[in-house]
Formats: sequence, C-alpha cells, structure tokens
Amino acid sequence: MSNRTQYRTINPDEFPQSMEISFGGGKERQTLVYERATWTIDGEERGLRYGENPDQSAALYRLVNGNLTAGGVTTIAPGRHLASNLELLQSGKHPGKINITDVDSALSILRFLTNRPCTVIVKHNNPCGVALGETTVSSYERAFLADRVAAFGGAVAINRPVDLPTAQAISESYVEVVAAPEFEPGTIEVLSKRKNLRIMRIAQMERLAEFASQRVVEFSSLIDGGIVAQWSQVPVPQTEFTPARVERKGGTVEIARTPTQSELDDMYFGWMVEYGVTSNSVIFVKDGVTLGIGTGEQDRVGVAEIARDKAYRKLAERLCWDAHGVQFAEISSTPAGEEIWAEVQGRQADLPGATMVSDAFFPFCDGLVVGLEQGVRSVIQPGGSLRDHEIIEACNAVGATMMFTGQRSFRH
Repeated sequence: MSNRTQYRTINPDEFPQSMEISFGGGKERQTLVYERATWTIDGEERGLRYGENPDQSAALYRLVNGNLTAGGVTTIAPGRHLASNLELLQSGKHPGKINITDVDSALSILRFLTNRPCTVIVKHNNPCGVALGETTVSSYERAFLADRVAAFGGAVAINRPVDLPTAQAISESYVEVVAAPEFEPGTIEVLSKRKNLRIMRIAQMERLAEFASQRVVEFSSLIDGGIVAQWSQVPVPQTEFTPARVERKGGTVEIARTPTQSELDDMYFGWMVEYGVTSNSVIFVKDGVTLGIGTGEQDRVGVAEIARDKAYRKLAERLCWDAHGVQFAEISSTPAGEEIWAEVQGRQADLPGATMVSDAFFPFCDGLVVGLEQGVRSVIQPGGSLRDHEIIEACNAVGATMMFTGQRSFRH
C-alpha cells in the first residue's frame, strides 16, 4: 500500500458559474456580480486545480458587473482584470489558488513601482525577493539572488515584457509561475523547456500604475459563515513622508539629519514592498533590492532579528553559489564555508547603509537597535509610539535619519 496521503477527488463544478454579493437592501441595495474564470487546456475547460490544499475545492471569479460605493469610496470598475483574467500560454499543472494569489500579491507591489523594470518573486503570498533594475534581466537576477533558496518553486512577476535574456535566466532555475504583460518572440520556447511552468500573460499589467490608487473590497471569512468586509488600503505618497519629530513637555525632539536622495529612494521602494508583506514585519532594503524580509511575527524585535538573520544567510547563499555552485548548508562546516561566513560577517551582510522598514511603529527601541547595530542609517516607519522621542534619539546617536509615514501598513 502506498504511504502517500490520499486526497478526495476535486469536482470543478462544485462552485456555481456566477455569483452575486449584495450589500444593503431595498433601494439601497448594491450588488457585485462575478463569473467563474476557466481556461481551455488540452480541449477541456478547467478552473482552479484546487484551493490552498489538494483536498480543498476552489474557484476563481472575476468581477463583471456592479459597483459598491460606501463612505465616498467606490470599488474598481468591472472589467479591469489582472490576475482574475490571466491568459495561460502554458499551463503545466493548471493553476491552483496559491498560484493566483501569489501573482496577485506580486502585482500589489508592482503597481507602485512602474517607472523602472522591477521583478517580484513571491512564495506563500510573501515576497522573497524584490528588485529594481536598469534592464528586465537585471531586475530578475537581483530579485532572484536576494533569496535564491526561497525563490525555488516561487511565482515570478515582472512589470516589463519578458525578453530572451530574462527568459534564459528564469529557465535556469525552478519556478512555478512566470507572469508578465507580454513575452517577446522566442521566449516561450525557452521557458517551455520547464514543462510544469505556468506561463501567464496579463495584458492589463501595462496599465498597472492606474491600479495604484484603486480600492477593492477585501473579505475575511469567519468560522460561523460571517464575513468582515474592509476597503483595501492605498499607501500615502512619498510627498507625505515627514522627518521624524515629536513634541514633548521639554520641547521638540526631532531627527537631526535629513535623508539623502538615495536614502529617500530606498525608503519609498521599501515602503511599497512593505505593502505586500504579511504583518508583523520588518524589512531591510538597499539600492533598490531587498536584503532581508521578516514576516508574520508577533513581536517587533523578533521580526527585526529574523530580517537581520535572513540578510546574513542570504548573502552567504549568494557568495557560496557564485564560488562553488552549491548551497551554503552543504559546505558551511568546511574551511570554504567558514571563509564565506567570515566574509559575510565582515561585510555585516551588506546592511551598513541599508534602509530599515517597519510596517508599524516601534513600541520600544529594541527592535530599532537590531538594525542600527548593523549599520542601518535610514529608517522609515509610521511613527506614533509613546516612545517616539526615544526612537528618534537612538537614531540621532548614530547619525541615522528617519521618516514617518503617518500610516500603518498591516497586512494579515
């Protein structure tokens, strides 16, 4: 008898072809109308392969009619589809829920970073590498090397058409999804050497910037069948970032050094990446690429330590792969591994001069100090802690600059 876990058979028709969600009643009723999304694969119409796990049926729906207006906010208009209406150029094993939501998570970051080539690699709805580049291939390579271990089996989304150099770079490793607005001639042939790869064309990605200020209704289900509905969040623009400052009985406490332009650029880049990271989170970025991403922790000092430790491990992985073509774990206890680790420690994981990004304020200095001790010299965070004056003073003590966004960016 096989010891493989047996899952029940998934019936793709368990969910209806269309669905309506109504708000209010009588003349005040507002209705959103959805239709189930499917693809024709090998002559057969198929929907989602399964949900989060193989024994969960699931269906993807796209908004086709209706609007919801509440409190002066209106949902995005029907028909402006992204991940809910993607074109499968190669299906591999046709997509499951996580493939779709990973791509959607990447798009939620890319919509704010449209001015330059940018790649987001997502795993389990969190970015493992995000990078800007002068070219499409450089953005991909930087994002991949930011965390090449986590990128294995991830979803790659790029905000520019995939060209041949980029396709070749992607094909050298295993990923499950590649999504882009277009694929240049010859790229599909290169990518399709990976038979299980889902290649997704999303034409509306060329208009991603238009989605930056759009809101949708986000639903969270309760175990009793109830739901919580909330408007999606729109980040404050860079022009609303303010130098850290707080009024105290003894006078004003404010940051002593204003950020340089490169620090401001990384603050904006990091804050936009932060919108796609599961809270409680802290991330480190430098020169338009993520160095360490800490996600989903319960305390701020703990998640700062995770982001720091990831930065060390990921640099060791990159150096090891470049020098020996193997994972760092395979040689970590050898002289070659010890030499790599010594270099990582000497470079402090390239954290000196990096930007520290926190999705909520620092309740104590301990979380902030994790970054400052590594040479971080610019910080962006919402502000609003009772101890903001201590946070500012800690930055001033080492010559670090800090900006407040005035907006928390939790994502659960």
